[in-house]
Amino acid sequence: MEIKLPKYLKAVVLLLGIILLVWLLQLFKSIFVPLAFSLLFALLLLPLNRDLEKLKVPRPLAIIFSIILVMTVLVLVIWFISAQLMGLTSELDTISGNIGTLLENVQGFLFDKFGIQPSNRTDLITNMISSLQDIAGTFLGSTISMTTGLLAALTVVPIYVFCLLYYRDHLEQFLFKLVTKDRRGNLIHTITNIQRVVQSYLSGLMIVIVIVSLLNSAGLLLLGVKYAIFFGVFASILTIIPYIGILIGSLLPALITLATTGHLLDAFLVVGVFVFVQFLEGNFITPFIVGSKVSINPFAAILALLTGGEIWGAAGMVMALPVIAMLKVIFDSYPPLEPLGFLLADIDDVKPHKRKRKVKDFFMEIINGLGHGKKSDD
Repeated sequence: MEIKLPKYLKAVVLLLGIILLVWLLQLFKSIFVPLAFSLLFALLLLPLNRDLEKLKVPRPLAIIFSIILVMTVLVLVIWFISAQLMGLTSELDTISGNIGTLLENVQGFLFDKFGIQPSNRTDLITNMISSLQDIAGTFLGSTISMTTGLLAALTVVPIYVFCLLYYRDHLEQFLFKLVTKDRRGNLIHTITNIQRVVQSYLSGLMIVIVIVSLLNSAGLLLLGVKYAIFFGVFASILTIIPYIGILIGSLLPALITLATTGHLLDAFLVVGVFVFVQFLEGNFITPFIVGSKVSINPFAAILALLTGGEIWGAAGMVMALPVIAMLKVIFDSYPPLEPLGFLLADIDDVKPHKRKRKVKDFFMEIINGLGHGKKSDD
């Protein structure tokens, strides 16, 4: 017998359930974070495992091969970023000295042009240098701590990924037993959509990051920026944060370029490179590669990133967009929750027919204009 509750009581129960879920996610963070990453890696590696199994490769060997492949790529990326960070921190004294010289020039300019008395340069420079050194030490310490935590996770995540891929048929049967027979078709359709969406989203996102990294690095190398490849990769990863990521990614290389060269124009050129690449990424690269398979509107994406960061920190921000993409698939497949799926969707995806009609009309106007021009010439 189904118990019917008033709407306000359902809202209260739902709110209490969300609060309890968030509390449990924070309480058992050490368990859920590796498990969540393992689920994403398992979904990402699932097509490769299926292809290997079609080639008569035993499932355990196929899983081990795919895990080794991913771990090799991750180790190479971590090694590169760590080497670049160590080189960058070793030049902080030189950068601090350049900033001190730049401050002296700025104070001299203000005094000559506007009569503003300079403050105690020695104290100001000393405080800034010590602050930079403290920040560098803290940043390096946090980097080492994150690397240590990542290495610890690398010992657990492969085991989880192996189990999820090896027992995937058993897990599907478990999900079937949770629902009645008349709803199993809808469950299969939802699971398939989630797998397809997450796989296409993650693979497309990785391709976009690689392309944006190459473009950023090429632009910075042309400008002669030190550690151009590191800054290019760093900024490309931050592009997953709509609008804000490009600002964060361009700020650090612009400041270091300003401190190194002492010319404000060079810093603006660095920012210009990131803005131009961001324009290409948002209007051409991402729509062409990822397409409309998963499009979350920027407002929902920013809220998801902030919420994930509040719950799980940096790991939560990495997990936020894939999780909200999966939630959108679930919302769209369950009629009572379709309004939430509509709320998360991008505007261009809500009305694709209008967008196509506008593009078509635009090209028809051009063709008609050319035709009229040809007739008038005749």
